[in-house]
Amino acid sequence: MDAARVLTALAVILLGGLTLTSEDEESTNSTIVKMEGITKTFGGLTAVDDVDLVLKKGEILGLVGDNAAGKSTLMKILIGAYEATEGQIYYRGEPVEIDSPHDAHELGIEIIYQNLALCDNLGVSENVLLGRWPRKWGLFVDKAAMKNKTHSVLERMGISIDSLDQEVATLSGGKRQTVAVARAISFDPDVLIMDEPTANLSPEASDHVLSLASSLREEGVSIIIITHRLSEIFGVTDRISVLRRGKLVGTVTTSEVSEDDVLEMIISGKRRSETQ
Repeated sequence: MDAARVLTALAVILLGGLTLTSEDEESTNSTIVKMEGITKTFGGLTAVDDVDLVLKKGEILGLVGDNAAGKSTLMKILIGAYEATEGQIYYRGEPVEIDSPHDAHELGIEIIYQNLALCDNLGVSENVLLGRWPRKWGLFVDKAAMKNKTHSVLERMGISIDSLDQEVATLSGGKRQTVAVARAISFDPDVLIMDEPTANLSPEASDHVLSLASSLREEGVSIIIITHRLSEIFGVTDRISVLRRGKLVGTVTTSEVSEDDVLEMIISGKRRSETQ
């Protein structure tokens, strides 16, 4: 037996009889999150039914579907707010158990909820660093340090807010969304989930939020955007996954389909040019 065959045999033994092809390795290296066979039931209701979802590194994935399609439920499973009835989550190729939002945070997964979860009576910097206010001598809030940290985050995002002491209740919808994004980004996440980020925003504010998402993608952040607005995500996403009645209809490359194609998938459940 020649040397090449000996090395191949040893590799097979060491890998337990499994040999990864270059295609397998490329697929593993390009994927940051893989949700496999995810099912979630609430009593007799199946909200998510055997869904497979892949998020690639440095991409924006749109997650669309009608109301009650299972979009938010699926994402709540990913961040540990819900426990899946069945299925497995893989993070950077390794199986993980995400039992709480804290577990997701430790992995580098953050979410911006549709309601933003901001404290209206607090200022911008207080919201961005909520729960992590720096202290002086372990007793007093270090407002200067808090503002410096907030300024750094906003500067990274290319955003300027007149006063970091301004109560967020007085901000426009677009600025409030910016504060919510800044809070998530302050954790330096690898994965960011944005739940209906442009809901109730003006076209100008919506464009600004989507521009932020594009900028974060350029920094290597992988993003999932849940939305009903197909026209918006066609300008920012790399791929789009469609859910219908808790099932995955398919995942398509944005540049290869039209809005009508995706709309047909949402309405009829017809599967088109799926790419994994």
